[in-house]
Amino acid sequence: MLSRNLERARHAFKKNDVHEMRKAHDATGGEPHKNEQGQYIKSMVYGGLDGIITTFAVVAGVAGASLSAGIVLILGFANLIADGLSMAIGDFLSTRAENEYNRTERTREQWEVENHPEGEKRELIEIYTEKGIPEKDAQIIVDIFTEHEKAWVDIMMVEELGIIESDESPLKNAMVTFVAFISFGFLPLLIFVLAYFIPELNDKTFLLASVLTGLSLFALGALKVRITERNWLVSGLEMFLVGSLAAAAAYGIGYAFSGFGG
Repeated sequence: MLSRNLERARHAFKKNDVHEMRKAHDATGGEPHKNEQGQYIKSMVYGGLDGIITTFAVVAGVAGASLSAGIVLILGFANLIADGLSMAIGDFLSTRAENEYNRTERTREQWEVENHPEGEKRELIEIYTEKGIPEKDAQIIVDIFTEHEKAWVDIMMVEELGIIESDESPLKNAMVTFVAFISFGFLPLLIFVLAYFIPELNDKTFLLASVLTGLSLFALGALKVRITERNWLVSGLEMFLVGSLAAAAAYGIGYAFSGFGG
């Protein structure tokens, strides 16, 4: 358990408030070193962004070609399911491969520490001297670290290999990605579904879908600051513009090829 309150420290940094930062570090009842809060937010944000942008691109392309609402729903839902599964499977496989690679490298590093400790100590001293630490001080630091084998291997993983280990679950990552993709990707289609039950919406389905998608993109872009620590307004507007460009391109392609449908 760390004594520092991380969220309070981040808030102090944004305000450039040194006094608040010191209070955050002196706080009692801090937080665990590893906190699951936000652990899967990257999969949620990027799964949701990809879902809403790709689905709306389909909607915009079909609208540009002046095709029927039925075509929008067929292509939109086909894209939603196929791309959602593709992203989830890709996330699962990439996370599992990364975890397997990290475990393999840790096993090798552990083996080297056990069988050639002097060589590993020398490597660590060289790493620290390259960072500008005098060799005498580097030797003292390494002597302390190498008294504790687990900490020694942890440090070698980061300093020598550049690997920051994670306990992320490939299955949970995949599930979060899929649910986020489907949930946010459905939003551009929502108005077209409602239009079947509310005929008055038929004349403005694309406009309403565009507004709903734009608001959703802005909200997801603003949520992305939980990862990037950027200004939420700038991040939201940036994502809105990226989505708008993708939709405009899809609409233009649909319009350009509209005559090929017959």
